[in-house]
Amino acid sequence: MNALQTVRFRGVFTALVTPFRDGAIDLEAFDRLVERQLEAGVAGLVPVGTTGEAATLTAEEADVLIRRTVELAKGSAMIIAGAGSNNTCDTIHRVRRAEAAGADGLLIVTPYYNKPTQKGLIEHYRWVCNSTGLPVMLYSVPGRCGVEIAPETCAILRETCPNVVAIKEAGGSVARVTAIRRACGADFPIHSGDDALTLPFLAAGAVGVTSVVSNIAPKETVAMVRAWQRGDRDLALRLHDELSELAEALFVESNPAPVKAALAMAGLASSQLRAPLTELEPDNLDYLSGVISRFQQNPFFQEIR
Repeated sequence: MNALQTVRFRGVFTALVTPFRDGAIDLEAFDRLVERQLEAGVAGLVPVGTTGEAATLTAEEADVLIRRTVELAKGSAMIIAGAGSNNTCDTIHRVRRAEAAGADGLLIVTPYYNKPTQKGLIEHYRWVCNSTGLPVMLYSVPGRCGVEIAPETCAILRETCPNVVAIKEAGGSVARVTAIRRACGADFPIHSGDDALTLPFLAAGAVGVTSVVSNIAPKETVAMVRAWQRGDRDLALRLHDELSELAEALFVESNPAPVKAALAMAGLASSQLRAPLTELEPDNLDYLSGVISRFQQNPFFQEIR
């Protein structure tokens, strides 16, 4: 891994939602959301991931979203396109389409439902990596996939697949950061895949976050990570504390239902989802509404904005 590649993965990468209206992608809302992220100074954008409801998008819709993100960013942020599936051949097909759409890199989730062994994961990622020259960020999220990437597997993939350059770790354990660093080396970029753990991950050696919260709070999330990076630990901790309630509320039900509801409350996009996801239960909607109201009125955040 060269130093430039490591630096490119530092900071906040926003896992973009896919706004819908009347069942179709709302491209005007999508453009506004992307522009808001770029104005906040995020380091990267991740279209067509879990938060973007990739499982319900057609190949053509995914192409449009990736191309549009690339065009809007104009090189000012790294575009890491979600391209994983539970079918190796289909994943390779998605990878090639994302590459043709102009993505800078790929986020490849572990195959879900199949529950492959570690040997199966190695074979899956080798086939995928051999199909592209783009940088690949591994994505370990056992809560959704039923399997996680063992640190030793990560090390094998880093050694045998030159374009495996980072990992998004969403297993909910800070100890995993240390285990992966021990196996892969301290220069292997790790992203927090859990917003509530971003600061603890950074303290343990991670370099960034692939964030859901930054859909709602891009400036605040960027400010927290930048404060940590420049050594202002007190400010980073204060921002972490202030963002913690929002981070909890945005996962009160399955992502991205809460963050889409929050975007609707802020007048930024519709809360519509594609089946089988449904909009928030009334009690959870009321809870989230209170959290969003406190967040919007927080005088500490108003200074940052």
